[in-house]
Amino acid sequence: MVNKQPLVLLVDDEEDLCALMQMTLARMGIATHCAYRIAQAKELLQNNNYDACLTDLNLPDGNGLDLVHYVTQHWSHLPIAVLTAYGNMDIAIAALKAGAFDFVSKPVNQIHLEQLLQKAFNRPQKQIINDEDSLENRLLIGRSAPIQQLRTTLKKIARSQAPVFVTGESGTGKEVIANLVHRLSNRSEGPFIAINCGAIPSELLESELFGHKKGSFSGATQDKQGLILSAHGGSLFLDEIAELPLNMQVKLLRAVQEKKVRPVGSEHEIDVDFRVISASHQDLETLVQQGKFRQDLFFRIHVMDLELPPLRERGQDILLL
Repeated sequence: MVNKQPLVLLVDDEEDLCALMQMTLARMGIATHCAYRIAQAKELLQNNNYDACLTDLNLPDGNGLDLVHYVTQHWSHLPIAVLTAYGNMDIAIAALKAGAFDFVSKPVNQIHLEQLLQKAFNRPQKQIINDEDSLENRLLIGRSAPIQQLRTTLKKIARSQAPVFVTGESGTGKEVIANLVHRLSNRSEGPFIAINCGAIPSELLESELFGHKKGSFSGATQDKQGLILSAHGGSLFLDEIAELPLNMQVKLLRAVQEKKVRPVGSEHEIDVDFRVISASHQDLETLVQQGKFRQDLFFRIHVMDLELPPLRERGQDILLL
């Protein structure tokens, strides 16, 4: 049986850019249709069965975010990613919050684009939330309203590449939920790397997270791969992220934003593909106001929220645990 060639809808009013991306995707074995306006994109969506959609944000007859809302409302199974100007993270985050699967910065990096589309094509199409044997029902025990709402939120989050921030009191199962987000996503075959940021001595943090080169400091007798790079192709869970010192927050921001890491003692950066899931029992907004947590990192990791209900609100679910 011959596999069907993927079909992608490109939405951009720059015809030259569309033509260039068509050639690039053709070399990847991906067929494309181009639309230069939102109205044209909607017409094509009505008449074709696409595997993914890529849209610019600045279009002659509207904003690309309008198309994101339209697609998520009418074709919830269709992954849509946005093209953003380099460094315009505010718009990218707004698109992710609106339901975009992911984003890619212009000028488009071919490797990043191919990785994004492969994840879009492999994205879970449907999660059977109410099936008694489903993964989320086996790991997320309970029938109370808060747990049912949590399952609904998980369904949405699992279909995205956006960063996830998990909040909840101690004992509510933040790492279990982070692992479940990973296992329900199209990254489930990749690694799940969990780090307790408060459990690593501050003097070892950079080496543990980013790795190091042999001889880069006393005791570095061989090269070491950092935990972030170990999460390549999968998910990185940063528990108690508020415990990171400010200098490490700067380095983490670059890794999350640019998807690159530089081991201690190295002159070269390494590309890394991971989804970041983070958690804290502290109120990060308060820490931002106090100058103890970077605002730019807060906005970068705080795209999709998962609030875990405290045990006292789970009613009869406690008897099931």
